[in-house]
Amino acid sequence: MTEQTQRLGAGRYIDAARAPDTTVTSVHELTTADGAKISGVLRVVPGARTVLALMHPRQDLAHHVLVPELLARGYAVWTQGTRSVNNDISLVHEQALLDAAAGQVFLRERGFEHVVTLGHSGGGTLFAFYHQQAGLPAGERLTRTPAGRPIDLAGAQMPLPDAAVFMAPHPGQGALLQRLIDPSVVDEADPLSVDPRLNPFDPANGFAEPPHSSSYSPEFITRYRAAQRERIARIDALARRRVDEAADARRRYKSTSDPADHRAALAPRVLTVYRTDADLRFTDLSLSPNERPYGSLFGRRPDLTNYGLVGFGRFVTPDAWLSTWSGLSSNADFLGCAPALTAPSLFVELTGDQACFPEDATSMVDALGSADKTHVRVAGTHFGGPIHDGAPTGASLAAADIGTWLATRFA
Repeated sequence: MTEQTQRLGAGRYIDAARAPDTTVTSVHELTTADGAKISGVLRVVPGARTVLALMHPRQDLAHHVLVPELLARGYAVWTQGTRSVNNDISLVHEQALLDAAAGQVFLRERGFEHVVTLGHSGGGTLFAFYHQQAGLPAGERLTRTPAGRPIDLAGAQMPLPDAAVFMAPHPGQGALLQRLIDPSVVDEADPLSVDPRLNPFDPANGFAEPPHSSSYSPEFITRYRAAQRERIARIDALARRRVDEAADARRRYKSTSDPADHRAALAPRVLTVYRTDADLRFTDLSLSPNERPYGSLFGRRPDLTNYGLVGFGRFVTPDAWLSTWSGLSSNADFLGCAPALTAPSLFVELTGDQACFPEDATSMVDALGSADKTHVRVAGTHFGGPIHDGAPTGASLAAADIGTWLATRFA
C-alpha cells in the first residue's frame, strides 16, 4: 500500500469477513408514510428468527463490516438508507424517522419474532430518536421540524423495536458538530478568515506540529468551547432568517400566483459552513484520554483537513442545518432521547474512538431509560478498525459481544 492510499480514508474502510454461503439476499423498495421511496437489503440465514436493523442518517450501510459477523451468528440483517443516503444537503432527521418506520413495518410484516435496532456512529442517535418517538402515543409525537415545517409522525405506523444495540454512537450530529466546528472563523463567507486568539492550530495557543500532541490550557479550552457554541448560534440565526425568507415567498405566492414569488420560494438558500474538523481532542491527546490515534475521523492532519472540502455539515439547507447539524436546535440528540428508550439496550464503547469519548459513553449509558442495559468496552477505533497493527478489529470484537448479548435474550 502506497503512502497516498494509506493517507486516504484514515481507517474508515474495514475489510469485512465473508458472509455464510447459506445467506439469501434480497433488495426491497419501500414507500414511507409521506410517499418517499427508500431501499434496503435483507440478508437471511436458515433458522434466523431475530433480525438486526442497521441504519445511518447519511450513509449506505449495505456493506457494513458487522453484516457478515451477525449472519455468521445466526441472525438476519436488514440494512437500509434514508431518502438522503450519501447526500446530507437536505437531510431532515424528522423525515428520516419516517424512513426508519417504513423499515420497521417491513420487518414486522416479514414475520421475524424479534426486531433489534443497531446504531453505529450517527445511526445510534437516529435510532434513539426513533425509539423515543415510536414509544409515544401518536398524538404526542413531533408535529414540526426545528425549521417549522409540518411533519406527520402521528399518521405513520412506528413499530417499537424489541431491543437496541449501539456501537460507538456519538451524541448526535448537532452535538458532535458543536465540538468539531472551528470557532476562529470570523467571516462565514471567507474560508481562510481567522481570529488568532481562537485558532486551534496556532502554537501560541498550544498547538504542536503533528504527530506531537498539542497542549491547550484550561483557559483556552473554556474560551474555545464557548466560542464554538456562539458560532453555532450565529449560523442558527442565519438559517432561521433564510427559512423565514422562503416562508414569506410561499405566502406571497399563495396570494399573488406571481412566478417570481414561486421562484423565490423554491430557491434553496444553501448554507456553506467552513472548517468543521477542529475538536481540540484531535490534536491534544491528554483531553478525554483513551486509546485513539492522533487525528480526526477524516484524517491524520486535522490542521489540514479542517480547511478541506470533506467534513460534517459543509453544505446544507437551512432546514437540514436546524434539524441535523445544530447542537442548539436539533431534536436528534442522544442524551435528550435516551431516557425514553426502555427496551433492553447494549452499548458498545470502542476504546480508540474519536467521536464518542469515555465521558460521553458514561453519560449516554446513564441516560438510557432501560432497566436492562449493558455497557461493554472493546479495543478498536470509531469505524471498527484495530487499535494497532496486527490486533483484531474492533468490529470483530464488538460482534462477539453483540452475539453473546443477543443470545441471552433472543436465543
